[in-house]
Amino acid sequence: MSKTALIALAMVSGLTLAACNPLEKPPVGNASVPQPTKPVALNRYLGKWYEQGRYEASFQKGCEGVTADYAAKPDGSVAVVNSCREGGLNGPLKTAAASARVVEGSGNAKLKVTFFWPVEGDYWVLDHADDYSWSIVGEPSGQYLWILTRAQKISARQYDVLVSRARALGYDTTILRRTQQ
Repeated sequence: MSKTALIALAMVSGLTLAACNPLEKPPVGNASVPQPTKPVALNRYLGKWYEQGRYEASFQKGCEGVTADYAAKPDGSVAVVNSCREGGLNGPLKTAAASARVVEGSGNAKLKVTFFWPVEGDYWVLDHADDYSWSIVGEPSGQYLWILTRAQKISARQYDVLVSRARALGYDTTILRRTQQ
């Protein structure tokens, strides 16, 4: 099995196990799981996103320069390519490709992502800027959180505003890890 396949397997397995483990307490600030705050215009969400912060997960250990690229597929699903530099901004590039489908009735804010069939992980766009310049992404277990922007580099002030927004959604932002870009 290739290194990319192993990374994708670990990524989806981590998401799936976290979502299925009822004994694991989510790190959100309250008992409820944050829900998406507004619908997503999928055509505006497509394109490149830069990760600015995340909850550290084993499948992203040592990753910097993290990006996610989304593109429409002819069948209505979304092609996903996650990339990062292993060990630092000058480290080797590692990528994982997946396919995502919109969960019906979610206003395009909830997707199911498949890195390898038949295992799917949840990807929820919890909040986003009206101009799609930033988004906050999580999933139902509350174990994962990502802060994404269209700009590769953002100011400390802009990052703090996005962290505050994640906190307002109920997340414990003290465990956020800032991503080097």
